[in-house]
Amino acid sequence: MVRSLLRRLKGSFSSASGAASAGAVAEISPPPSDSRERARALVMGLQDDICAGLERLDGVGRFQEESWDRPEGGGGRSRVMREGRVFEQGGVNFSEVHGKELPPSILKQRPEAKGHPWFATGTSMVLHPRNPYVPTVHLNYRYFEAGPVWWFGGGADLTPFYPFLEDARHFHRTLKQACDSVSDDLYPVFKPWCDEYFCLKHRNETRGIGGIFYDYQDGNGRIYKGQNPEGPAAAMAQQIGSRPMNWEQLHDLARACGQAFLPSYTPIVEKRHPLSYGERERQFQLYRRGRYVEFNLVWDRGTIFGLQTNGRTESILMSLPPLVRWEYGYQAEEGSREALLTDLFTRPQNWFEDPSLEARCQPHQAVN
Repeated sequence: MVRSLLRRLKGSFSSASGAASAGAVAEISPPPSDSRERARALVMGLQDDICAGLERLDGVGRFQEESWDRPEGGGGRSRVMREGRVFEQGGVNFSEVHGKELPPSILKQRPEAKGHPWFATGTSMVLHPRNPYVPTVHLNYRYFEAGPVWWFGGGADLTPFYPFLEDARHFHRTLKQACDSVSDDLYPVFKPWCDEYFCLKHRNETRGIGGIFYDYQDGNGRIYKGQNPEGPAAAMAQQIGSRPMNWEQLHDLARACGQAFLPSYTPIVEKRHPLSYGERERQFQLYRRGRYVEFNLVWDRGTIFGLQTNGRTESILMSLPPLVRWEYGYQAEEGSREALLTDLFTRPQNWFEDPSLEARCQPHQAVN
């Protein structure tokens, strides 16, 4: 997770260098004097609340905590649950790291950060349920600061193995409400940004039904700071225009979205976990978990950077499922529910306003 924070930091500086060409931006105000303490308390609190809620939801599994120190400064605590009633394996991490000087490659992009101690903190989570009807889920919220340079980032996304339209709508609806509590301009950008980021380009499919994703939010008014200036997220941000937000608003956004996780996910687990399944469903789940592994090891910038720079391997690979399989040339049977997942639920969708979704899901009893 430490390397992920640093890798995303480097990307944010590169993106920021193009701000002038993207139109006028607002002046960035400095963070409050207690920004680091408040950001740390926020993500630690999210880790505590989410772990407590997940233990109640599972009913059997308990998180085992391992604390660790970073020689260069800081540390964290990794919490892992194994062989629970609901969760086959899952982890919720917290890290707080700091240093005296940023690498030259970063300072070249943002020389104003030179000479300032830097600080990064965040929480990340991946849960792999045993029942194939219960989706895998991911969450990450983080904050970085180095003198006048600061930003928030985060998001959550859902990866079902067997599709239910109402689950997708509930997950997105809950996250939209959290974003709307700060500004109703955010979800229309963060939703397609999530579809864009969690995309397996070599498969031409998304990792799941998405959710929200945002990064490098420093209040300068540019909502989208991703890698595809021609994509839907960039187009929506261009349409909305400048949307300056101060530190307090972005802190409120991270808190609202983080606190929305349990309400977004718990009802889905409670509804789907009692459903019975057989070997066919289990084997398809393990096959689709392979896509999760492919994304994390091929496309996730933080994972790759961490492994290549000798990060803490156990924390970096906590996101991988305990069991997985690959099958050469697999094709879902035409007209099957497995085909519905691969044809519809691994493609960006307008979950709220597309009336054709019900018609496609109804024959498979995949609406409610």
